[in-house]
Amino acid sequence: MTDHDEPQPTTHVGYSGDKEQILKRLRRAEGQVRGIQRMVDDDTYCIDVLTQVSAATKALETVALQLLDDHLAHCVAEAAREGGDVAEQKVREASAAIARLVRS
Repeated sequence: MTDHDEPQPTTHVGYSGDKEQILKRLRRAEGQVRGIQRMVDDDTYCIDVLTQVSAATKALETVALQLLDDHLAHCVAEAAREGGDVAEQKVREASAAIARLVRS
């Protein structure tokens, strides 16, 4: 079992209020990826496949930005009010998440 597989402590997450919207967007992206798989299986023209890959990527980026916004507004803001090491850790986590999104 890796560190990522270990259960995380149960806490209130910043996206709780947007959970249904996020799940809807993820289901849509999942459908897009399945469609891309069918396109490849059907030997669809490369540019058409790439267009759909771009759309699926955009859908996931939208989810990522919503999660990041919720994280900043809830988790980071709450930690900033508390101050200390927790606040510093949350800012580092957010910075690392932003860096990953920018690199992708």
